[in-house]
Amino acid sequence: MADMIVAVRPDVILLLDVDFDASGATLGALLQQLSQRGFDLPYHFSAMPNAGLQIAFDLDGDGRTRGPGDAQGFGSYAGQGGMALLSRLPIDTGATRDFTGFLWRELPGALSDARAPGAGGQRLSSVGHWDVALKLPNGGQVSVLAFHATPPVFDGPEDRNGRRNHDEAAFWLAYLDGRLSQVPRGGPRVLLGDSNMDIADSDGRSAAMAALLDGRHLADPRPRSNTGANAALAEGGANTAHRGDPSLDTANWEDRPNRPGNLRVDYVLPSRDWVVADAGILWASDLDAAASGSERLGPHHGLVWVDLVLDR
Repeated sequence: MADMIVAVRPDVILLLDVDFDASGATLGALLQQLSQRGFDLPYHFSAMPNAGLQIAFDLDGDGRTRGPGDAQGFGSYAGQGGMALLSRLPIDTGATRDFTGFLWRELPGALSDARAPGAGGQRLSSVGHWDVALKLPNGGQVSVLAFHATPPVFDGPEDRNGRRNHDEAAFWLAYLDGRLSQVPRGGPRVLLGDSNMDIADSDGRSAAMAALLDGRHLADPRPRSNTGANAALAEGGANTAHRGDPSLDTANWEDRPNRPGNLRVDYVLPSRDWVVADAGILWASDLDAAASGSERLGPHHGLVWVDLVLDR
């Protein structure tokens, strides 16, 4: 991970599946690795995720409580698989908003099941939703909207994860529309995150993610990589049935039948205040000279990057 970050040298980056601990030891170790490679991102924000945060209900219907599926977000222990935002720009913590405690039932038009165990206290975020305020040198601010949604699978006919995945994206639509109790700040913003939804090829309910991509609130730079396109062709399997452009793929998953294959699930979506100068996806195999002849992507997710210039 550190080598990929240094190769891109971002001003701001959202990291996912980073365990949260109050002492900051996990994040500190990563920052040290970056510094040892000559790259520093001096400001960071993280918060306790919903993943692994237990509540006293059998949420997954397995007849037991206090299992990974009975937490506010899937996880075996509190703090598992959180998020961390690293930045070259200072963070205005007083203006930053953490919506991780937002209740699912409070979302306008929520697809939550009011009859489900624990529904009254069920939070929307499987990991978290943040609006992080970054300070610009000219005295202005940039809002970074960050989230990591649950996969829309691994449930049953009740489609709990599918409905939640949809609503985790729908939260940003409601927020940007001004339909929540807190309205977004004015000024430039960028949405970063893993929606676990490819609107062309994912299982699940794609309407909310498609609406985020429709250009009403945010622009879609559509970052691409030749590595992803070549890998879909070389790996075959589930990828052969996909309708989406494989050069947009950001995740490398199993390709055998009934598996998802490679999908576009990670997004960087700027507001119209920005001019997009460039965009792309860096895969681990891109950095490995020994693998230069291979079309394999390496593990899991690529690093999605977008170069933005403030148009003002």
